Amino acid sequence: MQPLQFQPILKQIRWGGRRLGTVLGKPIGDASDYAESWEIADCGADQTTVTAGPFRGWSLARLVSQEGAALFGRDRRREHFPLLIKFLDCNDRLSVQVHPNDEQAQRMGRGSNGKTEAWVILDAQPGSRIFAGLKPGVNRQSLEQHLNAGTVEECLHSFPARRGDCVFVPAGTVHALGEGILLAEIQQSSDVTFRLFDWGRLGTDGKPRPLHRAESLACIDFDRGPVDPVNPQVVTQQDERTEELVRCDYFILRRRTFSRPLPLADDQGFHLLMPLAGEVDVRTGDFCKRIGLGDTLLVPAEATGTVVSPSDGATAGKAVFLETTVP
Repeated sequence: MQPLQFQPILKQIRWGGRRLGTVLGKPIGDASDYAESWEIADCGADQTTVTAGPFRGWSLARLVSQEGAALFGRDRRREHFPLLIKFLDCNDRLSVQVHPNDEQAQRMGRGSNGKTEAWVILDAQPGSRIFAGLKPGVNRQSLEQHLNAGTVEECLHSFPARRGDCVFVPAGTVHALGEGILLAEIQQSSDVTFRLFDWGRLGTDGKPRPLHRAESLACIDFDRGPVDPVNPQVVTQQDERTEELVRCDYFILRRRTFSRPLPLADDQGFHLLMPLAGEVDVRTGDFCKRIGLGDTLLVPAEATGTVVSPSDGATAGKAVFLETTVP
């Protein structure tokens, strides 16, 4: 099986904008609320499909079912693709949210997966902020008091959004994305979100959007405290810099900067590639695909000997991409 590219699923939500098209090259229409591009999705009815090659038109669920050994290698018995990969354009501020962990999601009848995620900031306008975690000393009682008073922002830890930052958001973390942020998101394959607070806004129908206060409070990890951008583990070689941004039970996320052909590890697992700067050429045998910012490529476990190279037009001969694998 050769590397696979998928047709993204575009989601229009009130907080979206236009940068999925203008910056990332997605095929958006004339509307101004394009919020999410689901790049790799095996999430119920939301299925990305292969764009070219022998498996053109196949959904990711069909690939998992019929070609699991080629796709997963050592994890060939998986029933679903374990990750959901997205780009988000936060033109407006998102609601304050929390996601359940696996056990909570199962207990609440919301599927088998919780939702642990990580964000990599692609662009942030001046004044953009990220809200992640609760301030020290905030407990359930004080949070409920602020919910009743409509002053939840006083409980939230926040910091300026900066291009290149990575933020790790384990399940149970209270969080919100502020205005003006464009990011890549790597997460468990789940779409379970509980809305704790919506800043007093009204929906398109002129009414407040539904909140999930009881579910949110049941899922919040009040021991976590403030969450800041990660401090990556860095390994530097002569022509390569690898930053391990996140390593958790669900995925390993690295940012790789390089100026020479870079072989991917033949580790009997799949690799997800997302260029951040400069175009890269991905070669496996006779297969060659050039990808750039806004593209996502799935390299199956069976595609051994895959090499990633900066394209001829890479700035100063260097390119940068995100690489996601599973433990």
